Amino acid sequence: MTIARVVDAHVHLWDPARADWYPFLAGMQELDMGDISGMCRRFDQPIYFSEAAKWNVQKFVHVAASAKLVDETRELDELAEATGHPDVIIGGLLPSAGIAENERQLDVQLASERFRGVRVVGEGDEPIPTPEIVGALQDRGLILELMVHPDQLIAAAAAIDAWDLPVVVEHTGWPRSNEPAEYELWKTGMAALAGLRDNVTCKLSGLAMPMQSMDAAIFAPWIKHAIELFGADRCMFGSNFPVDGMHGTFDDLYRTYDELTADLDESTRDKLFAGNAERIYGS
Repeated sequence: MTIARVVDAHVHLWDPARADWYPFLAGMQELDMGDISGMCRRFDQPIYFSEAAKWNVQKFVHVAASAKLVDETRELDELAEATGHPDVIIGGLLPSAGIAENERQLDVQLASERFRGVRVVGEGDEPIPTPEIVGALQDRGLILELMVHPDQLIAAAAAIDAWDLPVVVEHTGWPRSNEPAEYELWKTGMAALAGLRDNVTCKLSGLAMPMQSMDAAIFAPWIKHAIELFGADRCMFGSNFPVDGMHGTFDDLYRTYDELTADLDESTRDKLFAGNAERIYGS
């Protein structure tokens, strides 16, 4: 059985030469990710489609990575007008900027018809959204993408429990390692999120970062348990390229995803690889 089509739920396009846009790629900002040289390369749309050529990628979701959040959304929208992609834009939001400035930035980005929501970025407790932030997103019909580690998943579930906006748990709950203690912490937190309403979904992505591998046997406990918790209707695959490209090729990654879902029927696989992302992001 082959994967008929792909809607990649997590892509970053960037150019490290633009140091003011991507300071972490230009060596101006420390990241706790080890050797990042493999992702510090120009990654534009032609390169992406070239590397993904074997997998019939029909659409992709671009997720914010620039320090220039509003400018990035505007530029990506112009790219999409010219080329047809990206099909969905997820922007970013810095809680430290204050709610008034964040609301202003949301309203500016809403000028893009492809803008669907934001990921909350920051240090410490900042990625767990405040009620003001969640309310601002819900009032505007936007998606909240949760980018928190396993020790923050329960707190994140509590923060969004009373809200009805669409929530996407990024990077399979973003484990820091493949250690048994991290896995147990992750399972508890992911169960709390999966136990909320159907508006909370899981993006199966980003595991190559902490695992430093794309081996199917290493991915299997995380991917299979996430699908078991959330159900196949609430999960979707994303590449996280070029970040996960530090540990293998796009082909390596999607061969692993293919292997881990080989026992599922064609309809279910289409949901995981394409259909759910189209539905969740409205693309």
